[in-house]
Amino acid sequence: MTDKVSLGKLSTGVPGLDMLLGGGLSEFSFNLIAGAPGCGKTTLAHQIMFSLANADRRALFFTVLGEPPLKMLRYQQQYSFFQFDKVGTAIRYVNLADDLRAGDFSGVLERIMKEVEDFAPSLVFVDSFRSVAQTARAGNEGVADLQHFIQELGTRMTSWQATTFLIGEYLHSDVEANPIMTVADGMIALAQLHEEDSVVRKIRVVKMRGQAHMAGSHTFRITDDGVRVYPRVLPPLADDRQPGAGVDREPRRISTGVPGLDEMLHGGLPQGHSVLVTGPSGCGKTILGTRFLQEGARQGEKGVVMSFEKGTARLRNAQLAQLVQAGDVAVVESRMIDLTIDELLDELNQAIDRTGATRVVVDSLSELGLYLAPESRDRLRTVVFRMLASLAKRGVSAVVTMGLDDQFTRFQISQAEIAYLTDAIVIMRYGEADGQLRKFLSVVKVRGSGHSQELREYAIDDEGFDIHPQRTEFEGVLHGLPQARSSGY
Repeated sequence: MTDKVSLGKLSTGVPGLDMLLGGGLSEFSFNLIAGAPGCGKTTLAHQIMFSLANADRRALFFTVLGEPPLKMLRYQQQYSFFQFDKVGTAIRYVNLADDLRAGDFSGVLERIMKEVEDFAPSLVFVDSFRSVAQTARAGNEGVADLQHFIQELGTRMTSWQATTFLIGEYLHSDVEANPIMTVADGMIALAQLHEEDSVVRKIRVVKMRGQAHMAGSHTFRITDDGVRVYPRVLPPLADDRQPGAGVDREPRRISTGVPGLDEMLHGGLPQGHSVLVTGPSGCGKTILGTRFLQEGARQGEKGVVMSFEKGTARLRNAQLAQLVQAGDVAVVESRMIDLTIDELLDELNQAIDRTGATRVVVDSLSELGLYLAPESRDRLRTVVFRMLASLAKRGVSAVVTMGLDDQFTRFQISQAEIAYLTDAIVIMRYGEADGQLRKFLSVVKVRGSGHSQELREYAIDDEGFDIHPQRTEFEGVLHGLPQARSSGY
């Protein structure tokens, strides 16, 4: 016999979860949704059920000793996935509390099978299944009887061609020692991680027979729409970054909106490149980023600005609010103090897809760390790497700003080794001359391209961002600071 059995896949309707599962749930599988109280098990189960249930694929939801169906429905109907017209027709709720208290496992099993025969469901949910296991430990039934009950339930549900979900408040150690693991085809574990004052929800596919699922823990969040999973993956390589691709192709140059900087970049920023703009407070990093977006709007290109502290209301003088109001620029602006890199990238990519943006400004990486959850905050370099890789795959050009403390006697490019990740670097800094504090700019690197090695003075006024021609009188103004130099990379 050479023909392989093909497993049908069911899409869960939970954004991001199908990717973790390896394409969806196996049809007719026996699954466990486990986790501590309050981590979202019942919500996840309901979201899957309402997504899959219809007139041809009906669902039975059994409640045991947990909350009664009416109380459960009161809260679950607050989510956007809830559909009233499916309750009673495509979805039926049954309470097994009395059956479990009055009899043994065989009585509970017979009640389940009676309801299954009567309603003929394709989906069966039991919440909370831990209540059944606790009954065995309490002495009403033995562990051997529980093992038999689980195996019999799994066998009968498979014979009925039903996809089954057992929901329970299990910890990881509990599940490994539980007889349910010998029967379950799949297991999804939910958890809440507490770090400092932040709580981050995690989901993990512990087991999924017959398909290559994604390992590791991944972030998820419960919103008004239900559960949303953020798979922890890197985007594929952009075509122009793959070995041997585009070797002889010179990327198109785009204007930064500052003619003097375009000149120093030998014609502008290569399309799809990212440039890190660093400098102390007040040197004009945000203004430079705004000029970049304004130039894009002038040429009919959409843009996205990711802001973490200033907000568009405080940037009216920089004309960013005008771009937003005109629909030329979309804003990704989060105020969550437990933001994770997965959620951040999802918001950014959605904004790019929604608007068709080809220019992005991230302002700034220094403030980004204030909003990240501790697990992401400690890996800022990884955060930036994944962000820039995602933008490169989409061919989006990006200006990323980072604040630095100007110590006047130290030449510093960036923090946390961020400089190695970007395609180009522009440094802005101060110098003293003739009783004035003056501003200077230099291009440190442009990957795969030549660039000016000059140190230029610039000024910011109502007329714009003006970079002066190179003049030798500025030598020595920076009190011994080494001159900007090309990295050759």
